Amino acid sequence: MSVLTESALRSELKNQKTDRYVVSPDILITPSARQYLKDKNIELVVENKSKAVLGEAPQKAEPEKGFQPKYVCGTTGGFFEKKPEYMTQLYGNKLVYKDHPRIFLRGRLDSLQSKTLELQYLAYKNKTEQLRKDLGEVLQLLRNILRAEVLEEVLPEITLFGYKEDMLREMSHHPQKFFDFGHIVPSYDMGELVLGLNSLRSAVREVELAAVQAFKKEENIERQDLLQALNRLSSGVYILMCRCVGGFYK
Repeated sequence: MSVLTESALRSELKNQKTDRYVVSPDILITPSARQYLKDKNIELVVENKSKAVLGEAPQKAEPEKGFQPKYVCGTTGGFFEKKPEYMTQLYGNKLVYKDHPRIFLRGRLDSLQSKTLELQYLAYKNKTEQLRKDLGEVLQLLRNILRAEVLEEVLPEITLFGYKEDMLREMSHHPQKFFDFGHIVPSYDMGELVLGLNSLRSAVREVELAAVQAFKKEENIERQDLLQALNRLSSGVYILMCRCVGGFYK
């Protein structure tokens, strides 16, 4: 059986202008070759097999019946009927390699949720109920960010602990105005809750950097709503640190 590849098509059609391409029914067409024809708005037509068997010249070529691939490769445009283990869905039926920047970002968001849950349990063990509730808000925001990224939805302006975005930024940048002490220099003797919050804060900053890498397109930045939300989340976790140090949760 002959195979029709994208490179062969490119070579054959290089200096031709056509709106249809006819192949015999015994030729195997690669996914990338199909996509190439589709991108060029060239109709793929398969000859009538029964007349070819009888030795008659086909009177009319019949268009290939609608080919509906289960998955489409986001890199090459090729088709897959089964998802390869090394690929995953970016959105819809579009597949990308698992090291794609947006897939990497989703993994970091997942890890951040895990870290938040562990710290929430630590607050529960220490009977710090308000901190447990505040961390619940952090967890919900992370889930909302992940959902907005996966479904490509716009993330609304956020509120954490009753504060809007501008206030979150103001409080984290000027703790002296709100907590009667300056910026915190973490120390081992501050206790496991403060140290846990500090670890969570730095993890949020790392996720923010992963988001920049995922959405940086040359000189433009996409999904600035998600980037701003992550930045304010970092401020929010720092505010929780200040609350712990200042005795708010006691």
